[in-house]
Amino acid sequence: MPGPAAVFAGSRDSWVARALEPLTPLLSFAMVLAVWSLVCLSGIVSDSVFPPPWQAWEAAVELYQTGVLASDFAASISRAAIGFAIGATLGIATGLLTGRTALFSLLLNPFLRVMRPIPAIALVPVAIVWFGIGEGSKYFLISYTVFLTVWFNTHHGMEYVPDIYIRASRCLGAPRWREFCTVTIPAAAPHILGGIRLGVALALLSLVAAELSGATSGIGYRLQEARQYIRTDRMFALLIELGLLGAGLDWIVNQIGRRIVHWEQA
Repeated sequence: MPGPAAVFAGSRDSWVARALEPLTPLLSFAMVLAVWSLVCLSGIVSDSVFPPPWQAWEAAVELYQTGVLASDFAASISRAAIGFAIGATLGIATGLLTGRTALFSLLLNPFLRVMRPIPAIALVPVAIVWFGIGEGSKYFLISYTVFLTVWFNTHHGMEYVPDIYIRASRCLGAPRWREFCTVTIPAAAPHILGGIRLGVALALLSLVAAELSGATSGIGYRLQEARQYIRTDRMFALLIELGLLGAGLDWIVNQIGRRIVHWEQA
């Protein structure tokens, strides 16, 4: 058995780790900013190609003061939210069917597995032909990407529910609808949550691809505009905004998921 000193040291290390955990992201960002600044100050690359952090900050302030940053953020988050909602809803519903129903699995799985490797950006011309350059094409591209990711994770989770759960439910006389709602879906919920988290990230990825063609607002459109005027400082400011947006949304989804799928944390 470990002695009192070892137990105390272990608990002290655990307490220190918990106390320092909130500072970890700050330390990570500080290290990246330091390396970024040193590279720019060294003169290895031109500021016009790789702008220093202070130039990116000044560009972000400029975009904010002109109102462009807020309006583009609102436009992008609206498109991403609508596309994500459509894709996630269809993905979960389809995954529930293909994961537990042999007929749906036989009919849909081969087609969906062929569609999965096709990136959203390859469908931009098709989306424009089908829906024009308005919002419909952007919703289509975002929901397409989210749908396939959420479907795959939901299908995988439903397909690999442990048989012992099903046998126990049937031994207790649970009807099929109750077994599906109270046993199968909760058992697959961690996989569904994982698909939703991936879907959030991919919604932003496909959002930029959608906004690069045929948009007049949004983060992707503003990136394209900055490229045309060779404003790399604005490019970096917008990329950082996109990254912070994605990280924030992922944290929110994770926190909500941990409370809903609380049995997975036990």
